[in-house]
Amino acid sequence: QVQLVESGGGLVQAGGSLRLSCAASGRTFSSYAMGWFRQAPGKEREFVAAISWSGGKTYYADSVKGRFTISRDNAKNTVYVQMNSLKPEDTAVYYCAAGGSVSITPLTSTAYNYWGQGTQVTVSS
Repeated sequence: QVQLVESGGGLVQAGGSLRLSCAASGRTFSSYAMGWFRQAPGKEREFVAAISWSGGKTYYADSVKGRFTISRDNAKNTVYVQMNSLKPEDTAVYYCAAGGSVSITPLTSTAYNYWGQGTQVTVSS
């Protein structure tokens, strides 16, 4: 079992930055790939970024590539996403998720087993 708690969301002006954190409990954190997803009102949950169990491989949605950076610290059981040059269209509830394995880093929400409660990010224009 892995429990995930996100933090770091808030209100920011367009062009600003935020760093989201996701703290995990459980001894098996380092054996999972980690992902960030987001869901805006009236829209489906969408993939944002993912990172392999070791942190050696990262993946991004085209909409955030070059602006967001995902990272993890297995010693601290924490995954981060640094969000720069934020746009109003980045407004959403952001969720972290754990899933996959040491050989698979999923890019779809259905492949993730554990989810956090979400943190709101609002970008004003």
